[in-house]
Amino acid sequence: METKSGFASIVGRPNVGKSTFLNTVIGQKVAIVSEKPQTTRNRIQGIYTCEQGQIIFIDTPGIHRPRHKLGEYMVRTAHATAREADVVLYMVSAKDGMEKGDEEIIEFLTKTSAPVFLVVNKIDLVDQDEVSRCIGSFQSRFRFAETWPISAIMGTNVHALIRKILDYLPVGPYYYPPDQVTDQPERFIVAELIREKALYFTREEVPHSLAVEVEEMKERKGNTVYVRAVVFTERDSQKAIVIGKSGSMLKKIGEAARLDIESLLGVNVYLDLWVKVRKGWRNADAYLRGFGYK
Repeated sequence: METKSGFASIVGRPNVGKSTFLNTVIGQKVAIVSEKPQTTRNRIQGIYTCEQGQIIFIDTPGIHRPRHKLGEYMVRTAHATAREADVVLYMVSAKDGMEKGDEEIIEFLTKTSAPVFLVVNKIDLVDQDEVSRCIGSFQSRFRFAETWPISAIMGTNVHALIRKILDYLPVGPYYYPPDQVTDQPERFIVAELIREKALYFTREEVPHSLAVEVEEMKERKGNTVYVRAVVFTERDSQKAIVIGKSGSMLKKIGEAARLDIESLLGVNVYLDLWVKVRKGWRNADAYLRGFGYK
């Protein structure tokens, strides 16, 4: 039987559920999830393989109006990824409908040559009439190859959508081994898991001025991996929040992150967390390159 293979880029505004969708498709966490918009900063590949073929899903940063160099990098990444894809999944929220920023994304999509699917996520949060209104508002602005209402968190229509994507891919061999689920190195995923927990526990107190760098990661005796990581903030006041009274916040972040890292690696983990300040790192080219935003 001939197999199909290709790339499906997931684009859309921040916080419409792109990372949740990717994790549901892959069946494990390869992209971090947060209620805060613009959580995804890099292009993250999740690899779905079945007998019929292989789809390399690319989770992109939410397309938004950037306010700093990091934001500019994120938007460039999303645009470049969509241009390279065999299929583009334009994800929107059924709950929010068309909002400011969608017009710019639609304008960009008119310049792509790949078929574009309208993927209306979060249908579990609204009634059918609201889903229909949302679909109608987007279909009136663009001619989509396919329209799919889904719930990424519930899994509704997700696997049917996967089968339809395969129909649009070219015949070809697998790009990756069948058991591989992402192309991201373990250090990158570990850093992202720590950042996810830091965002979760600090809530609205610390905005997207957090970065995480894994400085050391090595095996130790007793089936244990030692991980030394630094959480960077932009201000001293943010550093104090991340550490918390007598280190209580950092302890919560570390304990929650360690459980996810152990699940990822399948071994016991000793997580050594530190917090440092790098003022204005989101607008500094040298710091951005150091954190992997190239």
